[in-house]
This record gives sequence, C-alpha cells and structure tokens, in this order.
Amino acid sequence: MNTADVEALQSPEGRALLAQLAGTVAEDPVALAGRLRREGHDPALAALATTQSRLRARAEGKFGPRAAGLLLTPAGAEQATRAVVAAEHARRFAAAGVARVADLGCGVGADSLAFLDAGLAVLPVDADPVTAAVATHNLGVRVRCEDVTAGVVGELSPTDGAWFDPARRTSGGRRVFDPEATSPPLSFVLATAARVPATGAKLAPGLPHDLVPAGAEAQWTSVDGEVVECALWCGPLARPGVARSARVVRGATALELDDRDLPAADVGDVGGFLHEPDGAVIRAGLVGRVAADLGGRLVDETIAYVTTDDAATSPFARSFRVLEVLPFGLKPLRARLRALDVGALTVKKRGTAVDPDQLRRQLALKGSRAATIVLTRLRGRQSVLVVEPVS
Repeated sequence: MNTADVEALQSPEGRALLAQLAGTVAEDPVALAGRLRREGHDPALAALATTQSRLRARAEGKFGPRAAGLLLTPAGAEQATRAVVAAEHARRFAAAGVARVADLGCGVGADSLAFLDAGLAVLPVDADPVTAAVATHNLGVRVRCEDVTAGVVGELSPTDGAWFDPARRTSGGRRVFDPEATSPPLSFVLATAARVPATGAKLAPGLPHDLVPAGAEAQWTSVDGEVVECALWCGPLARPGVARSARVVRGATALELDDRDLPAADVGDVGGFLHEPDGAVIRAGLVGRVAADLGGRLVDETIAYVTTDDAATSPFARSFRVLEVLPFGLKPLRARLRALDVGALTVKKRGTAVDPDQLRRQLALKGSRAATIVLTRLRGRQSVLVVEPVS
C-alpha cells in the first residue's frame, strides 16, 4: 500500500466501492473478486477496497462501529490502541488540565480519535507517509509526516501534553523488548517529560519495574483477560504516591489496583481453592493486594497463584476449586487422568518449562470427560493440581 492507494480509496469511486463492500467479509474472496470484475470495477481498486473492507471488519473489536469509516493498514490495525483503552489515555490528559496533546507516533490515529472525542486539540505526527495519509483521513486533521525526534517536541509548550507510542518492531517485523531499542527510545520519552511535564507513553507490558522513574506511574492494562499495554504517566498525569497500578477492563467495567500500602503476601499450603490473578495485576506486582483481599496466601514465594481454604472471589482473579494435588510425574499423571476418564485436557502452567501441547500428546488421553490441570511449584516442589473453574 502506498500514498497513491490511499488517494484511490478516498476518490468517489473508492468510497462508493468501500460502501458496496460493507458486510461482504464472509463472502468467498475468489468469488467476490470475480463478481467485482464482472461489474466492471478496476481490478487494482477492487483489490485495495476488498483488503480495506476486511481490515475494517477485523478492527471492529478495537474501534466498534467507528471502524466502518476508517482507513487502515495491516500493521496499523494490529497495533492500534483499543478504543476503551484510548479513552482512558484521553481522560488522564483532560483531568490534568491539558488542552492540546501531541500524538507522537500516532499510527492510524486511535489515540488521537480519543483525544478529539474528549475535546482536546491534537497535533498528530507519524514518520511513515502511508500511515500519516491514512491517519489524516481518519482524524480529519492533517498529520505531520516526520520523525518525532526531529524537532516537533521543541515546538511544544510546558502546558501541552505529549503522548508517545514507540514502534516496537524492527523493519523486518521482529518484536523489540528493550525499551531503549524502540523508536523513539524510552530515554527520549523521559527527556521530553523533563520539558513537557504532562508526558505519557504506551510501552510494552514487559517493562521492568526498575525503569519506572521516581514520581512517574506505570499502569498495566488488560482487556478481557489479555494484557495489552503498560502506560507510563509522568508529571501531572501520574497519581501522587502511585508507582505501579493495574487496570482491568472486562466488558463495560473497569477496575483498578495500585501499590499504595501494598501488603506482603504469606506463603502456605494449598487449600480448597486456587486463584489466578489477572495478568495486569501480575505484571504490576500487585499479587499481594489480591491475596490480602481474598484472605489467602501464595502457593510459592515466586509463583503468582493465591490459595484459600474457603471459597472467595475477586474481580482481579479467576477462581478454581482444587480437586486433587499430585506430585508431577508423567506416568502417574497419565494413570490418574485415565482413571478419571479424561479426554479433553486444559493445561495451565506457571513456574514450569513443560510445554502443554507436548504434554497432551504424551498423555494420549482418550476419555469422555474434560478436565483442567495446573502445573506449578508448591513451596518449591513441582506439582500438579486438578481443578475445576468456579462459575
């Protein structure tokens, strides 16, 4: 896709074809291409519009109905911030009294759309010409096409806001995990925060805790059980006294935990129930808070599973009833599961190198019942828990 392709999709013919293709995502691609040729559509434009229609359909999970009017690139659709998460980004800036936000590395414009929805002025910038053209269409605001380190930060005033979404893939598509290897690097984000206090950044969930600067807040967010980002908030965007927090979004509900007065968690024997904290809670290092709220204890000092003797629930954890506790061993595990007539096996794991798919092949179960096992360490011992979800 190039800028000429974006212009073609924005032409009257392109817009009409996109409108015609709405709702055809389930149609066989070969049959659809043949039909469009018979109708006399330009083959190149038809191919562009068909691809765009399918990208829009896939993006509905992130953008909702708004996806139907967006232009997207494959990478942009994959990496765009979910609307429910972008809305929280915008809320932070608005609550801090910021009137204008520079969206530095705006991609297809997901965060900028949320900023505009919140009544903020936006200065969107992206280094890729095609992405900038797509985002200009989506936002109705001209996107500056330049490297965000080239000087735009110097144009911002201390009362503006700066939002970064650093590129975390190499030109070959390989994922980058070192915050200093992203584009721009974390050090540039922090240098910007020294000049523009209301600076935030969308970082990878694997951000080490020791890289969170003093006075900043790192917030890990999960959506329907998937950890999607770690947002770094600086200056007035950070909450006083909070260094790490977790935001758990399930459907229309969002709940938060933070590290203020974080209790230490005890370690003890497995009780009648096992609780698996949400991934954002684990990433933020807040398992001790969940354990305290449940009145529970850790099964091992290095493992993020909480156990209780009695039934207990938390919106920040998934709960299981413990049916059996076994020492780990392939042969005794196979024998026990076959005795239970297990065929379909869900394998959860933490603190073990066992590959679940390989384990299922080795067990070769053929029973009629479904079961769930947890492979983990219990006070340092490799163990297997047979569990069932608590509804």
